[in-house]
Amino acid sequence: MDEKGSVSSHQDKPVPRCSLGSSSGLHYGALVNSVSSLAPLASDKPPISQRRAYVAIAVLCYVNLLNYMERYTIAGVLSEIKNFFAISDSTAGLLQTVFICSFLLLAPLFGYLGDRYNRKYIMLCGLSVWLLTAAGSSFVTKSQFWLLVLLRALVGVGEASYSTVAPTIIGDLFSGGQRSVMICIFYIFIPVGSGLGYITGAGSASLTGDWRWALRITPIMGLVGLVLMVFLCPNPPRGAAETHGDGVTGHSSYLEDVKYLLKNKSYVWSSLGVTSLAFLTGALAFWLPTFLARAHVTQGLRPSCTGESCNSTDSYIFGAVTVATGILGGALGTTISRQLRDRFSHADPLICAVGMLGSVPCLFITIFVASSSIPVTYVFIFFGELLLSLNWAVLADILLYVVVPTRRATAEALQITVGHLLGDAGSPYLLGVISDAIRSYHPDTSDFRSLMYSLLLCPFIGILGGVFFLITTMYINEDKKAVQRLVEGPQPQHGQTPDSSMELSNKNNV
Repeated sequence: MDEKGSVSSHQDKPVPRCSLGSSSGLHYGALVNSVSSLAPLASDKPPISQRRAYVAIAVLCYVNLLNYMERYTIAGVLSEIKNFFAISDSTAGLLQTVFICSFLLLAPLFGYLGDRYNRKYIMLCGLSVWLLTAAGSSFVTKSQFWLLVLLRALVGVGEASYSTVAPTIIGDLFSGGQRSVMICIFYIFIPVGSGLGYITGAGSASLTGDWRWALRITPIMGLVGLVLMVFLCPNPPRGAAETHGDGVTGHSSYLEDVKYLLKNKSYVWSSLGVTSLAFLTGALAFWLPTFLARAHVTQGLRPSCTGESCNSTDSYIFGAVTVATGILGGALGTTISRQLRDRFSHADPLICAVGMLGSVPCLFITIFVASSSIPVTYVFIFFGELLLSLNWAVLADILLYVVVPTRRATAEALQITVGHLLGDAGSPYLLGVISDAIRSYHPDTSDFRSLMYSLLLCPFIGILGGVFFLITTMYINEDKKAVQRLVEGPQPQHGQTPDSSMELSNKNNV
């Protein structure tokens, strides 16, 4: 992307875009030859100025912050919700599971639409549903727990539309090292939003004396994000950053897209690593505040919570730790990646492997030390989350440079689907089931001990994820170069007839 940029107006002439495919659809065997004949001229100007791109990234980051705040506000008031509805650990875990399930089931649909239609409109429609259902869930009565579960499932509609499409827009606004930085900033707001979710959820419940207000804060803030997105977020041509504003479009079936991705070994193995990471972080994010609260009770530091208003100290501290480690880990991971990537082509998946495997001993110590020392527990939670946070921005960058521009939304969607289906969709519920089962077979086991034993599953999943990322290092260089050849291929000879599957489109998609 031209660093100086150019401000587009309604009077600008439409920028021709390269289209991949024909009426019969693009065959993958011809993909490289077709795209390589359309390398842009150096004089081409981007259709979106840098100033507008920076404003867009600010809006996208703000909405991403709210998405993850909304996801974890319930975890910040989980004890109050359990007491209000008189539900067990496994039933409480179901609140997060149904949300993630709807999120993952709808992600492929939004991925398909995101590779073919206006991405801005897709995000706006999804976020509108999210705002209405999130706000509505705060008005559920004590006899309507089923309705709370249903509304939490519908909240996943908005998040599926946004999480699938937004990273691909960033990928089309920036390229190279600048893209890595912007992706890092965007993904830093995952742990920041998660941490603020605990804090705002617990804080609003504490200030108002009513846990329902924890579910009303993000919809109110979301209205601002919706308006900002309407006026300030563009819909750049797909592949615009790599083609100096021209962009590329592809006409292929969804089945062809899936076949392409399944043959991309870096994408497949890194997606399995993402799945392990999602399982681990989803389970820890949902249950650690409750685990720490029970640890205080076990040590005799505070009485057990029996009412609707519980001590929120652990949610505050855990939220602050999550915010701090998210910022530090995201920035550190991206910095290490940029320093090592030129010298070691497999540096990115190696960083992810180190982060996953390095967190394992921290998790073991956290689980076993909680019954004797809360301060030491928080120290190892900090280091464990810091190591896990190295991964988020790096993983997003990996997907963008090993997948062709016209299939990135589908790639995001499938990774989200698999990652959540086998990851954090079931991990909170699974740990709750294990905890309840332990107490059922051993009635004398305390709530703290049963949850502690169920959390032991997490370090083993961390080891599995580290292995997946190590396998990714074997294929990352080859797949990255394939995409580079695809997008930055040589110009066709003068007078050469373009491939029959290529055509020019004069539609400006900004």
